[in-house]
Amino acid sequence: MASDDGSRPDLAGVPDAVFRLDAGGHFTYVNAAAELLLERRADELLGRRARDCFPAAVNTIAEERYQQTLADGRAREFDYFYEPQQRWFEIRVFADPPGISVFFRDVDSRHRAEAEREAELRRLTSVLEALPSATVLLDEHRRIVTGNRAWMAGLARPELAMGIPGSDYLAAVQSGLAPADAETIATGIRRLFEAPAGTTPGTFEHEYSRSTPATTGWFRLQASRVELSTRVVVTHTDVTERVRGEQALAWRARHDDLTGLPNRSTLLDLTAEALAAGLDEEGAGAALIVLDLDGFKTINDSLGHGIGDQLLRQVGHRLAGVLRPGDAVGRLGSDQFVVLAHHCHVSDAADLAFRLQGTFTRPFPASGISVPLSASVGVAVAQPDARDPHQLLSDADAAMFAAKSMGRDRVRLFSPGLREAARWRLEVATRLRDEAIDQLVVHYQPVVRLDTGAVEGVEALVRWQHPERGLLAPDTFLAVAEETGQIIPITRWLLRETTRRAAAWAAEGLPLRMSVNISARHFSAETLVRDVRLALRESGLPPDQLVLELTETSIAEDPTRAEDQLTVLRRAGIRVAIDDFGTGWSSLAQLFSLPIGTLKIDRSLLVAAERVTGGEGGAVLAAIVALTRTLGIRSVAEGVETVEHLRMVREAGCDMVQGWLLSHPMPADEVPRWVRRVQEAGGDACAIAAATASVPTAP
Repeated sequence: MASDDGSRPDLAGVPDAVFRLDAGGHFTYVNAAAELLLERRADELLGRRARDCFPAAVNTIAEERYQQTLADGRAREFDYFYEPQQRWFEIRVFADPPGISVFFRDVDSRHRAEAEREAELRRLTSVLEALPSATVLLDEHRRIVTGNRAWMAGLARPELAMGIPGSDYLAAVQSGLAPADAETIATGIRRLFEAPAGTTPGTFEHEYSRSTPATTGWFRLQASRVELSTRVVVTHTDVTERVRGEQALAWRARHDDLTGLPNRSTLLDLTAEALAAGLDEEGAGAALIVLDLDGFKTINDSLGHGIGDQLLRQVGHRLAGVLRPGDAVGRLGSDQFVVLAHHCHVSDAADLAFRLQGTFTRPFPASGISVPLSASVGVAVAQPDARDPHQLLSDADAAMFAAKSMGRDRVRLFSPGLREAARWRLEVATRLRDEAIDQLVVHYQPVVRLDTGAVEGVEALVRWQHPERGLLAPDTFLAVAEETGQIIPITRWLLRETTRRAAAWAAEGLPLRMSVNISARHFSAETLVRDVRLALRESGLPPDQLVLELTETSIAEDPTRAEDQLTVLRRAGIRVAIDDFGTGWSSLAQLFSLPIGTLKIDRSLLVAAERVTGGEGGAVLAAIVALTRTLGIRSVAEGVETVEHLRMVREAGCDMVQGWLLSHPMPADEVPRWVRRVQEAGGDACAIAAATASVPTAP
């Protein structure tokens, strides 16, 4: 640091860069900090004119401000971009007769940061305009700075409008909201603003409804703080259609899709509530009345399912018309209805059963014809200590079967003599809790590619090797397992057994994708994800070699919970298939919103298509297959039993096929031999099956 006269030592301790110019613009003083920023030594500058030393600053704002301060003696402060160094400086100029003193510092990083923030805000503004949802930008005072086009357009909609630019957002958002929602939103927004500077900005999400006298809308609020800023962006997405759809799906999950009546699950829940209430003061309690239409299959086959559906709706309507206040009627499925009656003695329940039966005395009109119907009716009245709705339904069902066996169109009250079926159900439930799980065996049915005939994998089908009754089919015990909850440990065992088996086959050079059926019970227990992961980890089977098969009905019981768990499994690489498509509850919108990879077309659709179209069923199935293919979902035709079925599904474009035409389910030790026989015969299982089926048998 030096000066031409060695004066002014009081500036030696100043941290800023400092230099002095005399009235003629010559350097008279330069401190060490100035030498560094000017990139010149003091002895190169002292006594020389600034214009000569720094020609790039000539006729710039810097020279202009120097001259102005020399002229009027007023201090000036400004930012200056020096081109040769490509840097910003903050400059302060003071009169220092006979010249000026210039204090300056490097503010390039600050200036560029501010410029970047401004650019980011401009970019953010353009992004807000591109967002389809109504979006606002809030300043640090929680006031609306601006809104995008969707927000401004929404101001005309009373269910959405929540404040104009300049208004307090938190005050405006309160209108039309439930107090709990308003408080949640206010708290979430405040937390975003109060987050310490320099921390990673958080986010806040909340779904809420907003009501006006005319309508109610549902919205998803998503808020986040802009990085390097005190501002917050809030987006309001209108999810009204989705919520209404979910409400409709929830209603449908609890009601029969055809008649609109409560379904089996709902009636059992209502029955459980009635049983929990116990007997009233007069000793009357709940009763279940099961009605099974007599010969309804014949009506469906002869008149068609369209007329059958009309009749079922009429039956439900007539039954509802004779109920007492507080009673409920539901559809168990197919052609069975059930009535829950409250505050009944045996005589009350019998009287109601006969009145319900009396609704069938008049024929049912449908599509211009008059159809006579009758029903077999079973009645079970709860005992004082009854608490199990399934047991009460089983008693009523047993009485109904007794009525049907007596010649149909009868009413039968439950009695202990009808408990043989119930005893078997109890035996099944007991043994499944004890030793029966060790008596379960698995048979495997091959799944074959239609294009090449190669064996793609197998479906695992559980059987019970009963010590007294022999090998039992799943329909003799799985329904009880489903009701009692024992289906969950059975499925855990099945997952371990089948994944271990598939891994062993793969180690032998026989990689077969393993398909395992999953019950709806597993969704409600919320252990499915854990059980599948444990089975895969213990067996070493790759996740993409496991397919979980679920029926439409099992998903419909709790679609949200099913979707959550299936999404986790699908992300892990596990495949998901919908089994028995066409036989259960069907909402394509809900079905195809799930993370499924395979759709298994039930045999009933093959039979129906074959009957309706006179053998040209491939065209009927093609629409289903085309839809699945558009969505990236593979199709499997189940229950292929004839060469005609095989031709039909091939023409429809199905990806894979299984059924008795190709192979019956077989024990595990027979699978490798069967696959190798197919390979030795050319590898096309479809061609082999078709050729074998076409060979006439000897007389």
